[in-house]
Amino acid sequence: MSLLAIKIGLVDIPNTRSSHSHPTPRGGGFGIFAAFLLSALYSGMPPTVWIPLSALAILALLGDYIDFSPGLRLVGQLILASAIIISTYQAPQSSVWYWIVLGFWTIYLVATANFYNFMDGINGIAGITGIIGFALLAIYLHLNQGLAPLGIVAISISLACLGFIPLNLPKARVFMGDVGSILLGGAYGCLVYLASKSPLDFICMVSFLFPFYADELTTMMVRLREGEKLTQAHRRHLYQLLANEQSIPHWKVTLGYALLQLAVGLSVLLVKSRGIVVVLSLLLFYYVLFSITTYCYRKGNYLRHLFNESNGARRGQVDSADTYGDIKQ
Repeated sequence: MSLLAIKIGLVDIPNTRSSHSHPTPRGGGFGIFAAFLLSALYSGMPPTVWIPLSALAILALLGDYIDFSPGLRLVGQLILASAIIISTYQAPQSSVWYWIVLGFWTIYLVATANFYNFMDGINGIAGITGIIGFALLAIYLHLNQGLAPLGIVAISISLACLGFIPLNLPKARVFMGDVGSILLGGAYGCLVYLASKSPLDFICMVSFLFPFYADELTTMMVRLREGEKLTQAHRRHLYQLLANEQSIPHWKVTLGYALLQLAVGLSVLLVKSRGIVVVLSLLLFYYVLFSITTYCYRKGNYLRHLFNESNGARRGQVDSADTYGDIKQ
């Protein structure tokens, strides 16, 4: 896989946003893409679903070769996502409700695909999140009658992520690449859409990717508050700050996110029978706790930067004074 990625030019060159320091082959997501296609065909997933999802992954792959503008890429994603909804949602197109539902699910699918891609920034985090998230989704689908075909796709993707992990953790020999992360996010969002029979179903299944949604949403709010462009590359996610600013090993940060994901997902499964109010209250508690933790860390990190800059300025003044004294002597 590494040699093939190098031959076709799929090599990730470190930049200011990267959390790695050496050029690394990418394209490990091809295996996940293959698992998705095979399971989709085996389970009988409609072509109007798996073809746009495949096109979404291919569009992400082309983005590694062609410098698409973020706006053009977003338009392509919106078209493909809306094609899935239009082909599967049964309602009179003349009704206002139809267009509201179309808009909601289209935005959700595109947002989940991009959130997953944005969170794929340190070794193992996208793969382990895929293992846990799609496994929990498969369990949920198994517990709901009539959704077994979707469960086949979910468990196949989970196992494909499991096969990818040894290549990416603890040391990354191959990166997943956008072809993998965009597909994982898009496939997850699509399975949630197809399996949601009620708002409770939707909320429960969304919770299985809680760390990704929580980190991305809190980071977006911080960046909007500070006037940053959301399309601009950055290293402001909590997982990036922990890995880059605190130099915590990638595998430890990834393990922390995995444990949080597992705890939230299992607890939601346990309280699902108590209804939507209880589930929402539990998720709100988790999100508030995550937000407070993130705020305290970011605030402390900001103060540390100010302290270090102040000390650096003082050392510079002392050095200048010493130099001036030497010159006078």
